[in-house]
Amino acid sequence: MSTSTPSQEVQRFGSGQSVSRMEDDALLRGEGCYADDLDAALPEATGAALHLVFVRSPYAHARIVSADTSAARAMPGVQLVVTGAELAAAGVKPLPGAANFKRADGSPLVAAARRALAHERVRFVGEPVAAVVAATREQAKDAAEAVMVDYEELPAVVTLPEALAGQAVLCEQAPDNVVAETRYGKADEAEAAFARAAHVVRLDLTHQRLAALTLEPRSVLASWVERDQRLVVRMSSQMPSGARNSIADLLGLERKSVRVVVGDVGGGFGMKTGAYPEDIATAYCAQQLKASVKWVAERSEEFLATTHGRDVQTEASLALDASGKVLALRVHSAANVGAYPTGTGTAIQLLIGPWVQTGVYDIQTIDFHFKAVMTNCAPTGAYRGAGRPEAIYNIERLMDEAARQTGLDRTELRRRNMIAPAQFPYRNAMGQTYDVGAFESIMEQGLKLADWTGFDQRAAESAARGKWRGQGLATFLEWTGGNVMEERVTLSVQADGVIEVFSAVMPMGQGIATTLAQLVVDAFGVPLDKVRVILGDTDRGDGFGTAGSRSLFTGGSAMKVGADRTIAHGKALAAQEFEASEADIVYEAGRFSVAGTDLSLGLFELAAKQPEQRIFMDSTSAADGPSWPNGCHACEVELDPQTGVVEVVAYASMNDVGRVVNPTIVRGQLDGGAVQGMGQALCEAVVYDPATGQLLTGSLMDYAAPRADDTLVFLTDMDQRVPSTNNPLGVKGVGELGTIGATPAVVNAVADALARAGRKELCTRLQMPLTPARVWELLNS
Repeated sequence: MSTSTPSQEVQRFGSGQSVSRMEDDALLRGEGCYADDLDAALPEATGAALHLVFVRSPYAHARIVSADTSAARAMPGVQLVVTGAELAAAGVKPLPGAANFKRADGSPLVAAARRALAHERVRFVGEPVAAVVAATREQAKDAAEAVMVDYEELPAVVTLPEALAGQAVLCEQAPDNVVAETRYGKADEAEAAFARAAHVVRLDLTHQRLAALTLEPRSVLASWVERDQRLVVRMSSQMPSGARNSIADLLGLERKSVRVVVGDVGGGFGMKTGAYPEDIATAYCAQQLKASVKWVAERSEEFLATTHGRDVQTEASLALDASGKVLALRVHSAANVGAYPTGTGTAIQLLIGPWVQTGVYDIQTIDFHFKAVMTNCAPTGAYRGAGRPEAIYNIERLMDEAARQTGLDRTELRRRNMIAPAQFPYRNAMGQTYDVGAFESIMEQGLKLADWTGFDQRAAESAARGKWRGQGLATFLEWTGGNVMEERVTLSVQADGVIEVFSAVMPMGQGIATTLAQLVVDAFGVPLDKVRVILGDTDRGDGFGTAGSRSLFTGGSAMKVGADRTIAHGKALAAQEFEASEADIVYEAGRFSVAGTDLSLGLFELAAKQPEQRIFMDSTSAADGPSWPNGCHACEVELDPQTGVVEVVAYASMNDVGRVVNPTIVRGQLDGGAVQGMGQALCEAVVYDPATGQLLTGSLMDYAAPRADDTLVFLTDMDQRVPSTNNPLGVKGVGELGTIGATPAVVNAVADALARAGRKELCTRLQMPLTPARVWELLNS
């Protein structure tokens, strides 16, 4: 047992300390608990797990003429075979799709209904059309191959130009395949600004489609618990309550009849938010069989059927006066949202990304036009950054190109346009209010960290080795909070010397349990090993979950408020024990005492005196608004003009994420995010065959992701002097900041290398990913 005093515990394990992650010991020992590790969702569930395999569409677009399952049903071990027609007949409802947006004529948005299993029509390769449940996975696979589906192939479109031209129509109510569109700003005022501008910069930018590569694939284990007459679903999810609600609602069950439990999650990146068709189908099969049914995706299924990210084509223009002040910003984009527009995927492109399109700059005249377009590709959804990477890439590419075309230094151009500290709180052109910011200071610190002025010597060294060296910059912000500011927590101070806390935010490798525990240490002054964090169980409590970099911002703030309320309740209980006034009760270092006396009682002693042997608090609280983390990321690359190979050789970032609870965890989030941003810049891309709609990057042999030997030592620092005023902790979201900054920083560095080498004319033609082949082809075009 620790012999440290509680005050020492706070100094060692509270906020601001790089405490080792509580989660890691079990994971490193191989003792983590993932959905695929279990044979039943609960020990009392009925029977060992059966295995489910999906039959998936081989066509990008086709009518389902018939589905013959008779041979499959007769095969060894098979327990159940279901088709989309059977699910529809059983009353299983379609999944909720996009909402709250309109088409250009003001009519409601248009999208095809998406079902757990396709019914009548398939709209992308890999869409599930039937499910087979058998005693073993091998038996289920064999039987799935025996399901005979007769298709009538239809024309398919996978590119935006083809879709907008109506070369194939996914939903008859939208012959142009446009789901919905949004416009912001005043186009006439922007046009006038462009007309009088001294400089106009235009770029056509491609934000290629990306796959969210999680170490753990989607996994679902649904069990029927006979004793309770309810479904218990173990799954890999960022949002247990949302998944529970969807499963119950679509199957026609009361929500109290479904429990979702989430153990360890091997990565999410936004891809594991909400419920997928496969989740609904697996739960349905378990309900029908009154058994445990497990489905674990294979990697090829993840490439085919999970939501993808990005996939936007943008025309972006910037108007500037002679001094370099931005007069107006015009951004027109079309987003490929896939075959079934999701609510998240549509909102990301039509609303959330635009919120930060002007970035850290004082730009009030805008002309924004965004379209969401259906194609015969997998749907898109949240992927680390979710709309903000696209927006920041647009403005940061424009700023660097404007500097080249005007002859201004790019750091000076940014200074002239940055929002000044005196302008806060600042309302941007999209109506979003930034509570605080010190953008120029963050940039100056970032430039110093990167040794920006020492670049010429390093460039000369690179040149001596035949390499072109470039210097890239991104000064930017992002929005965090998921637009759901409320969160519920429970705290239980128990007589056995443990404080057990529950939150609906979710772990997925980011160390949130450790961070929450540190906040409990802050409040109660107890050793870290006296804190037990419970996450991922809808029977324990509901909440939004983890997305939009909100876990600490909302969940952590709720934990602080809940802890303060628990201590206040403890003071009332202590006053009764001491027969003293509550106003005279002091709590410090794990003990309650009466001011001015030697009367005191330990926190856990007080819990032992309560009828339930605990001090319990159920607390709901909310942040006042989103947080606006921001940063300056500086990158240096070497480009080999003989091969087109681009190597990131230096990366420094200064980040304003408000108060930092655990510096090691925060640096890990920033650096890991930066690697993903580099992946988009240099190598990653989901590619479909435009003629057939077949996925060409369906494995890790075809889809290039960053590797460990592609990374470098990051110089990463945080400035905590500008805490958020929208939450009691003063924290700002951090999980996506690195991804958002890295992509434009890397591409800007490559453009700079080209310009310094006398190939300035190529800068506007750079399109991601900057693979060696694409760069070489550009150099030799």
